[in-house]
Amino acid sequence: MTIALETVQKTAYLARIALSETELKRCHQEMDQIFGLIDQLQAVDTSGITPLAHPQANEQRTVADKVTETDQHQKFQALAPATQLGYYLVPQVIE
Repeated sequence: MTIALETVQKTAYLARIALSETELKRCHQEMDQIFGLIDQLQAVDTSGITPLAHPQANEQRTVADKVTETDQHQKFQALAPATQLGYYLVPQVIE
């Protein structure tokens, strides 16, 4: 698949990119190369291949679910200016 020079000009216009003639020709060549690679990829027979969610088969590391700290909520609430029934009391900010 090749791309027309007019398509590159229109794309640059729509993207509001000002290109000189030299830059336009270079972009045209680069886009032709990109579309050539896409054609090569699409030509590969992928029937029978299961799609992957990720290219690497990494597994999520898990951490054992165990308590590592002691309950210190009363110690922390003793430092708070105001508490009630185990909750921190703060000034009302929304009316």
